[in-house]
Amino acid sequence: MPRQQQPAARPVRRRSYDQFCATARALDSVGDRWTLLIVRELLAGPRRYTDLHADLPGVSTDVLASRLKDMEQSGLAVRRKLPPPAAASVYELTRRGRELLPVLTALARWGAPALDERRPTDAVRAHWFALPLRRSLAATAHTGVVDVHLDEGEFHVRTGAVADGEEVYGYGGAPHADARILLEAELCLAMGRDEVTFAQAVKDGRIEVHGESPLATELRGA
Repeated sequence: MPRQQQPAARPVRRRSYDQFCATARALDSVGDRWTLLIVRELLAGPRRYTDLHADLPGVSTDVLASRLKDMEQSGLAVRRKLPPPAAASVYELTRRGRELLPVLTALARWGAPALDERRPTDAVRAHWFALPLRRSLAATAHTGVVDVHLDEGEFHVRTGAVADGEEVYGYGGAPHADARILLEAELCLAMGRDEVTFAQAVKDGRIEVHGESPLATELRGA
C-alpha cells in the first residue's frame, strides 16, 4: 500500500496579546520571563549556552533553551559556530536585539530604588552593575573602555557612543583599557538611584581612578 502522506507540521504560534499596539507587540517578543535578562547577558558580547546558564541563576535548562529559540525566531539573537579550534556555538544579539539597550538602562534606573537591601537568596554578578554605572558615565566627553573593580569581581564598560556590533560592557578586564576604577558595589547602586554623581564620588575619595589616558584624566576630574 502506498505510504500515507503526513500533513506538514505547522509552526508553533507564540503567545500574543493580539493587540494592534506597539507596546503589546514589543511584549510579544520580550515580555516572557527571563528574556530581558538574557538580553542583559548578551549585551556583554557572544555567550555560550553553558555560560548563559551559569550567569542566570534560577533558570531551568528547558526554559533557557526555549527563550533562546524564541529570541532567534523574533530576530533578537542568532546562534553561530565559533571557528576552529573552538568547537562551540555562541549566541549573540542582532542589531534589533542591541536596540534594547536603552530599554534595559531605563528598567535598571526604575528598579534601582528597590535594591535597598540584598536578600539572603539574592545571587549577584559583578557585571550586573554595568548598566547603572554606564549611565553615570554617560556625560563623559572621551570615549573608551573602563575596567571596573568591585569586591564582587571585575568587568569593563564602554563610554560614549557604541558602534554597531561593539559590546556595551564585558566580563573581566579589557586587554587595553583606557582607565581602571575601584569602587564598592553599594556606590554603584547609589549612583543608579541618583543619590550621588560619579564626579562627587571621585572627589570624596570613594572611587579610585587609575590610568594616564585622556579618559582617565577626565574621570579624575583633572
